[in-house]
Amino acid sequence: MLMVHSYSIAVLLCVLTMICWGSWANTQKLAARTWRFELYYWDFVSGLLVTSLFAALTLGSLAHTGRTFFADLAQADRSSIAWALLGGTVWNLGNLLLVAAIAVAGMAIGFPIGGGIAWVLGIAVNFILVILGGAANPGNSRLLFAGVAIIVVAILLSMKAYGQLARAVKKPSVKGILLSLSAGVLIAFFYGFTVRSIDPVFVAGGSGKLMPLTASFFFALGAFLSTFLFNPFFMGNPVEGDPLRLRAYWQGSLATHLTGLLGGAIWSIGISASFIAVGAAGPAISYALSNAAPVVAILWGVLVWKEFAEAPRGTNRILVSMFLCYLAGLVLITYSRL
Repeated sequence: MLMVHSYSIAVLLCVLTMICWGSWANTQKLAARTWRFELYYWDFVSGLLVTSLFAALTLGSLAHTGRTFFADLAQADRSSIAWALLGGTVWNLGNLLLVAAIAVAGMAIGFPIGGGIAWVLGIAVNFILVILGGAANPGNSRLLFAGVAIIVVAILLSMKAYGQLARAVKKPSVKGILLSLSAGVLIAFFYGFTVRSIDPVFVAGGSGKLMPLTASFFFALGAFLSTFLFNPFFMGNPVEGDPLRLRAYWQGSLATHLTGLLGGAIWSIGISASFIAVGAAGPAISYALSNAAPVVAILWGVLVWKEFAEAPRGTNRILVSMFLCYLAGLVLITYSRL
């Protein structure tokens, strides 16, 4: 399997993940012109699964390091597969809440709140897992948690900005914030679960654990299968609009379906890059850099989708401060490992 051992290259892969995870929701915004998020999600999760399988069969089958995909499947134990499936299931429920939050509040708020909570809590969770595993923290903990503290400030600023926008357009703000917060809490735990399935040594004979792209495939499989459990609930109990029946899915155009598949593919590319980088960067840093997606999503939501065009005067200053806090937190987290 293709792996990297250089921290600088691992950081670049994490930046690629950050761009992918901060950009995929643009496909939801495009589809939302004619398509509810509940219907979009069927295509999204299908694109996630297909792309993860493709990555496992190509990059995951290059035997430069460790095992090929099929050799990995042959030696995998049930517990490792179960951890990856659990990671995909937990993430999937959180991500459904996130797309619901984006539908209600927009990218520029759903991501900074939901993604920010996931970012902060996930860093803490992965840091604790490293320590509990008996390893020393491979970096400067003070810089790491200084970055986390600044991100918390950014989250609070994003809530304030959304509150001002909601009052200006006479739109309730509580629903969007609660959906975002719930999404963030769930998403924070998926990475730690999935990383537990990954082989940290990549021994040729096999350890029962999974190579990163094999874990990514089972993660996607868990997300795909759990969608049949979670999404019908969202369709029958929508956060906005009337209940939907599954037959409405077949009324979408080819372009609409392809848009959802593209969104899943973009997200899948991100997690593949993140898992390839995890060996060189470590779980805590890899998660922290990869989940800096709110930095990217803020730019899309504000500059491209103009989600704050109707906000009152002074909101732009809050948005700029929020963005700068996220950026400062990202820089501190990056340097905490150097």
